[in-house]
Order: sequence, then C-alpha cells, then structure tokens
Amino acid sequence: MQEIIKTDERLPFMRFRGIMGLISALLVVASIVSLSVNKLNFGLDFTGGTLLEVGFKGAADLSRVRGALNESGFSDAVVQNYGSQEDILIRLEPREGVKAEQLGTTILESLRTEFDQTVEMRRIEFVGPNVGDEFIEQGGLAMLTALICILLYIAMRFEWRLAVGAVAALAHDVILTLGLFSILQLEFDLTVLAALLAVIGYSINDTVVVCDRIRETFRKFVKLTPVQTVNRALTDTLSRTLITSITTILVLLTLFFLGGPLIHGFATALLFGVVIGTYSSIYIASSVALKFGVSREDLMPPEVEKEGADQDPLP
Repeated sequence: MQEIIKTDERLPFMRFRGIMGLISALLVVASIVSLSVNKLNFGLDFTGGTLLEVGFKGAADLSRVRGALNESGFSDAVVQNYGSQEDILIRLEPREGVKAEQLGTTILESLRTEFDQTVEMRRIEFVGPNVGDEFIEQGGLAMLTALICILLYIAMRFEWRLAVGAVAALAHDVILTLGLFSILQLEFDLTVLAALLAVIGYSINDTVVVCDRIRETFRKFVKLTPVQTVNRALTDTLSRTLITSITTILVLLTLFFLGGPLIHGFATALLFGVVIGTYSSIYIASSVALKFGVSREDLMPPEVEKEGADQDPLP
C-alpha cells in the first residue's frame, strides 16, 4: 500500500470539501427528519411484547398471514419475513393477563387452520414493558456516558479547532447511522445499540489518528498553507486508514452474509458505521477545523512559543 501512495504525492482531498460538506449536511437533515417523523423501529428489547418465529414448508404469503391473524383478533400484529421466504416473524404488543405460551398456541392454531397444518413454531420470546423501558433508559445512559467521556478526552488532547472537528465527525456518524435505521425501518435492538457504541469508538479512533497527523504536519512544515498541510496529513494517513477499514469491512461482510438473522442488524450498523466513520475522519473533521481557521501558530507547543518570544529579533 505504501508503494501505491508515494510519500511525495499529495492527494487534493480538500478540493472537494465543499461538495462533501453539502452532501453530509443533506444526509444529516434527512436523518433528523426521519428520526422525528418515522422514529426508530424499536425491537422487543425496548418495546416489550411477544415475538414468534414461524416456519412454513413453502414461501409464506404475508397477506394471508395478516388476514388470518386479523380474524383471530390480532390486528396489531407486525408480520415480516425473517431470513428467508419460508420464515416469518410475528411481533405483538404486550397483553396483560395473557401468557406468551397461550398467545403462541392461539396464533399457531389460526395459522394452521389457514395453511392446512404446514406451519411450525420455531421460537417464542416475551419481554415485559417494564423491562423494555429499563433497556431504553440504560441504553441511553450508556451512549450518553460514552459520548461525554470521549468529548472530555478530545477537549483535553487537542486544540479547540481540531477538537470541534473531531466532535462534529462523531456527531455526524451517530446521526447518520441512526438515520439509516429510521429511514429503512430496520429493527433497533440491543445488538444494534452495542454496534452503535462500537461505531462511536471506531470513528473517534480514526479521527484521533488523522488529527494527530494534522497537528504534527503543521508543526513540521512551515511554508505550507493550511489546506496543503491538511492534504499532506490525510495522504500520509491514507494507507493506514484504508488497511484498517478494509480488513474490518471484510470481517463484517462475513458476519452480514453468514452470521444469520440474529446479528444482521449488528453487522449492518457496523458496516455502515465503518464506512461513514472513515469518510468523516477525512472530510468532516478536517473541513470543520479549516473552517474555524486552524493554523500552525495555534498548534505549536507553549514552550516553543515562549522560547521564540525570548529570543532577540534579528537586526
């Protein structure tokens, strides 16, 4: 990889920062609108209720399934395919005084009546509403705690212009990942929340590497303009960024296609998060720092500035 990207060649990343910034702004707005209107499709981990996985011998006719459930008094049932055309998930809201096993038996009987005994129950799960509310609270606190700790670390490590860029990149990644699940109405459960926390860690790690190299490049090269300095720093870290991202994506693709439906949401969130995190570390963090006027003088160590001030000016 180092031979492909020679050290004396600088890629003009910042030439496209305006276009990339516009695209990111549109995506962030679309994500916020979708989160406000569609919200997230919370799974049973958060909403509570009963989840049934039902298997058919052939392709399941979802419209017939919904009709049979509606006739049996389950008009609120959410029916969708699960992994294949033969398997479906049925999700029901919590019902007081009715056990999950009783619900499962009633639904299975109505489906077998409709489909001539060609239906079998694969699994049934029940989560109480109180447990779901507790998961929402604990998950939100976990994400908030992670973000606060990261923000404190960034504030102490970098000059404020680079810190603002890093925070903007992190917020960008979290909003777009949540927006993806809101727009596509993918199920958001505890595994997806864990993936989102992993995306936060991956994104900030990539951004910290880029910001460190930008700071070092500013201190090392005096005659370069801020845009040239950022381009040089991004090119120098590109090999590391691509190798890390590609190897991570290969593993996630394996999980996505071979891991099964149970971790499909987890793999989806991580795949999207790694791609968007790599993008934001290159364009969002750097562009925001340039927008706020980052310069070499801002990034010089205090002792260096003091030594320069103590020296007598040249005649």
